[in-house]
Amino acid sequence: MLEPAPLGLGDRTQGEGLMNTNRTAVRRLLLAIIILAFSAASFSQIGIGISVRVGPPALPVYAQPICPGPGYLWTPGYWGWNDDGGYYWVPGTWVVAPVGMLWTPGYWGWGGGFYAWHAGYWGPHVGFYGGINYGFGYGGVGFVGGEWRGGGFYYNRYVTNVSATTVTHVYNRSVVMNENHVAFNGGEGGIAARPTAQEEAAEHEQHTAPLAAQTEHEHLASQNRQNFASENHGRPAVAATAKAGDFSSHSAVSARSAGAEYHAPAMSPKEARVSSTPANKGNSNEGFRSFTPPAKTGASTAGENGNRANETGSHSTPPKQNTAKQNSRKSSPPPRKSTPPKEDRRKGR
Repeated sequence: MLEPAPLGLGDRTQGEGLMNTNRTAVRRLLLAIIILAFSAASFSQIGIGISVRVGPPALPVYAQPICPGPGYLWTPGYWGWNDDGGYYWVPGTWVVAPVGMLWTPGYWGWGGGFYAWHAGYWGPHVGFYGGINYGFGYGGVGFVGGEWRGGGFYYNRYVTNVSATTVTHVYNRSVVMNENHVAFNGGEGGIAARPTAQEEAAEHEQHTAPLAAQTEHEHLASQNRQNFASENHGRPAVAATAKAGDFSSHSAVSARSAGAEYHAPAMSPKEARVSSTPANKGNSNEGFRSFTPPAKTGASTAGENGNRANETGSHSTPPKQNTAKQNSRKSSPPPRKSTPPKEDRRKGR
């Protein structure tokens, strides 16, 4: 039998090079898996959202800054949450939209004894956002501020602040606007809205998570103490910006007024925060809809617009559980079994 010839210097060098290449490929694969794992965990956290025991203040009253140029889409302002400071205002802003996509705003919904945040997303149709009247085309149902026509976005100047000199794709379509600043769905004082059949169908469409510019915009808003409701009492100094992340004086628009009288929560942010799904979630699911991460199917679409104007959830009282019957049942000993006489069984007992 012939023995294999010994490897020469060139062969050994080539073999070592292949081994190094394989090691590098393995390292890159492991790094990619780690990054994906962290991304999935991070995105899962966004999908699950935040749950608290106090409702958000009313939406402030403010004007929309002028659209910076073609391709920008308006994303309404909303109340975010911080475990140390409570609710803080994330200013409405213009962002460059993915072509053909529309923005469904996030919203707070009451259900199971707490207020849960349902994150916003991009999709081919506007989904359910709790019937919240965010204004500027987002009246609680769908979006009437503009529409895609081919690869261009056309703006409805009736409800959006667009200059015809900088944006040529415009039209005018009248819209009935209701004065309503309630910032949450369901519960006492909340908007009574449910998804329509079309919105239920939109739940199965492909959705996309918020853009990096939107995430950074929210993060920057959380760094400014003046944005917190405990400081501005529902009237933020920066209610909207012309571009995401730009809070300078030439871009910012201040609130004209608070949407309703501000009432400070009776508990601290740490006390109000629900760390995990509470045991009493089985009670009322009014206004509460489970959230599917946008990478898969996303949330569903818009309902009816409520008419309870100028009401805030900060003083809403969640319904109490009726556990008296349960406790009495637990404290009562089980009945002892007894065997009836034979003649009683014959009588049908």
